[in-house]
Amino acid sequence: MGFKINILNEVLELFPQKVIMWHSKRMLVVADVHLGKINHFRKNGIPVPARAGRQNIEALVSILDFLQPRRVLFLGDLFHSRFNSDWEAVLQVIRHYESVSFELVEGNHDVLEKVHYEQSGLKLHGAYLEESPFLFTHQPMEAVPEGKFNIAGHLHPGLFLQGKGKQGIKLPCFHFSAQRAVCPAFGGFTGLSSVRPMNGDRLFVIADSEVVEVSAK
Repeated sequence: MGFKINILNEVLELFPQKVIMWHSKRMLVVADVHLGKINHFRKNGIPVPARAGRQNIEALVSILDFLQPRRVLFLGDLFHSRFNSDWEAVLQVIRHYESVSFELVEGNHDVLEKVHYEQSGLKLHGAYLEESPFLFTHQPMEAVPEGKFNIAGHLHPGLFLQGKGKQGIKLPCFHFSAQRAVCPAFGGFTGLSSVRPMNGDRLFVIADSEVVEVSAK
């Protein structure tokens, strides 16, 4: 089970798989998958196991089977770099789930030629998608119109939690503020950027396969 949160009278459910489900629309929101990043590392001599790259696809398939969305919205950076063999894995997933609409808000790493996206069946939305009351973007909006709520990715938010004996760990998190939410990166090997919460923000860390709200202080 996930953690349900009410935003502008719409219920969003945050899952430990680092995704959001908007149940009334049956829309699955996924940020920063960065497929192909493992291959990018390996081509540049960084010894990352090939198995790590397949785990992203396997995790995506698992959550699709579990939640059975009608729409899947990727909040940018679906694919990390230039065309490589991981793109074929994307195509296989899209073809397999014929009844699901796969859609992409373009991010800074989505640099493949248009022909690849067109042949994939992905629906492109450019820099943003508005589905009232939400504005979906890759990078968080600096100013959000009144009455709207921005859901974004890009920042790969993480929160450092310190325990006894000065031991600590940084965990991926969902970062909610008054008009904005930043989703954790779905993909592995993406790194974490420390969040800087303000008064009134809500933070939801992913720990032990659970989504847990923690104090912003």
